[in-house]
Amino acid sequence: MSLSQAQKKAFRSIGHHLDPIVTVSENGLSEGVMNELERALHDHELIKLKLAINDREARAEVARHLCSESGATLIQSIGKIALLYRRNPQAKPKLSNVQRFNEK
Repeated sequence: MSLSQAQKKAFRSIGHHLDPIVTVSENGLSEGVMNELERALHDHELIKLKLAINDREARAEVARHLCSESGATLIQSIGKIALLYRRNPQAKPKLSNVQRFNEK
């Protein structure tokens, strides 16, 4: 999915106020992590991840892998926090971080 710079900027603005929903630890990517990521993206569209991995290159690789497996777009990655977005045309307005922010 290709997003414009203006869209990414808007998503970063929304993401600033979010707390991480999914945490990936040094143990790596388990089926449970992938299931939770899938559920979170389906419900919220825009989510924050905590990558509790010390190695910078390993964090970047995990973020790329999560995006490719889930079909999400990496909006921003700062330190151990990553912001991912995947559009859901049938998202519930009360759960979607994007729709809730646009209503304000």
